[in-house]
Amino acid sequence: MAAACAGMEPAAAAPPSPSAPTAPSPPSPSSSSSPSSPSPPAAPGSAELVCAQGRNLKAVLCQRCGSRVLLPGAATFARRELLLPAMRKKAVAAAANGGDVVREHWLVRDMFSFENVGFTRDVGNVKFLVCADCEAGPIGWHCLDDKDSFYVALERVAHE
Repeated sequence: MAAACAGMEPAAAAPPSPSAPTAPSPPSPSSSSSPSSPSPPAAPGSAELVCAQGRNLKAVLCQRCGSRVLLPGAATFARRELLLPAMRKKAVAAAANGGDVVREHWLVRDMFSFENVGFTRDVGNVKFLVCADCEAGPIGWHCLDDKDSFYVALERVAHE
């Protein structure tokens, strides 16, 4: 990833990890020590969302309006710490400059895989992903330097 998008990642990352996202399904040396968990600890409920190949088992929906963002199997699970602006109303967001660090994402490699997503105007070298129907968001992140990586935060969407 280019250095221009590095500013969107939190300065203090917990454990060091490679810059490329990792899928939970391939076995790693650390996962063999825990027979009940094939991947690193996940957020509650994320295990039932990922198939053995690391793809989404369920459709991804907007939390607010229920609009379908991704079909099952359209994205790969990835862990990466990214800073997204908080999902608040405009007046509240203007008063609070903070954001949320999100760690679990659906990684989409082709923008045409989305069923329904909108993009904000450029914010530096980044576009944020929003629901195209109700404009709730940001639900994800896209760095303009990496044309093939679109991240949708698991905690910002619903699944069915």
